[in-house]
Amino acid sequence: MLKRRKKWLILLLLCGGLGGVAALLFMNKTGQPAAAHPFFTTLTPPTSPLVIAHRGGAGLWPENTLHAFTQAAALGVDMLELDVHATADGVLVIIHDPTLNRTTDGTGAVSQLTLAELQRLDAGYRWSPDGGKTYPHRGRGLTVPTLDEVLRAFPHLRFNIEPKQEQPSIVQPLCQMLRERGVTNRVIVGAFHSRVLEDFRRVCPEVATSASTSEASHFLALQRAGLADTFSPLMQALQVPETAGGWQVLTPDFIASAHRRNLQVHAWTINDVETMKRLIAAGVDGIMTDYPDRLLEVLGRARK
Repeated sequence: MLKRRKKWLILLLLCGGLGGVAALLFMNKTGQPAAAHPFFTTLTPPTSPLVIAHRGGAGLWPENTLHAFTQAAALGVDMLELDVHATADGVLVIIHDPTLNRTTDGTGAVSQLTLAELQRLDAGYRWSPDGGKTYPHRGRGLTVPTLDEVLRAFPHLRFNIEPKQEQPSIVQPLCQMLRERGVTNRVIVGAFHSRVLEDFRRVCPEVATSASTSEASHFLALQRAGLADTFSPLMQALQVPETAGGWQVLTPDFIASAHRRNLQVHAWTINDVETMKRLIAAGVDGIMTDYPDRLLEVLGRARK
C-alpha cells in the first residue's frame, strides 16, 4: 500500500505542471464521455454507493478465500473485489501477493506451485483479528480458491477483478474464462499498470475496466486545470484513494467532473466510518472496504 501511495504522490506532483500545458493544448477540445456499459446499467435494483468487499472483507476474515467471499455475500455486499495470479500449471487462482508467505503457511512464489500443491496450504494460517494474539482460522480447511470456483459460487454478484501477474501475462486466459462462464457483464477489471489494462481492453473489449494509475492521474490533472470535459475515457470507472501523499484526490468537484464523463467513482480502501459518511455525501458511486459490515450499517442496509 505504501509503494502504491508513493506512485500516486509522484503523479499528483506532476499534475500542477501538466495542468498548465493541458490548458494550452485542450482549451477548445471537448471529449467523448464513456459509453454506457451493462455492468452498471443492468444493476437490479440500482444501488449507490456500491458496497465492494475488498478481498472479500480482509478485516473480517482471511482475505481472498471462499470463506471470506461467502460471508461477504451473506452480509449483502454488491461486489466482491479479488486478485488473480496463475499457478505453475496455468490455473487462475485468487491471491493478492506473488508469494505465499504473508497469507499462508507456505513460502515461495505462487507461480512455482501447481494447483494441487497450492491447495495443500492453509490460506487462513496467518489471519488474526487481534494483532497476532489468536489465529482462529488455522486448521479450518481454508485454501487458495480458483477463480473458476468463485465465479461459479456467486452467480448473482458482481466482481472487481485485478490481474496482479504481469509476466507471463494472464490477460488471455482471464478473458477466456470470463467468456466461458458468461460473466462478462458482471465483471469490472482493474490494474495499476497501464500495459496490463491496455492488453486486457484489446483482448476483451466487452468487459468493463477501471482506470490505471496514470489514467486516473491524467484525469485529475485535467480536472484541476478545469479541463475535465476534454477527457475521453477508455474506462468505465475511476477507482482511486481519497488522498495520496497529503493531496486530496476525491473532492465533490472531482466526482462531479467524472460523472459528466459518464464515469463511476469508487473509493479505496475506506475502513473508517466517518470517512465513509463523508464520501457518500460527496457522491461516490462505490466504496471498497475491508469492513463491509460497517459500510452496510452506515447505509442502513445491514441484515438482521
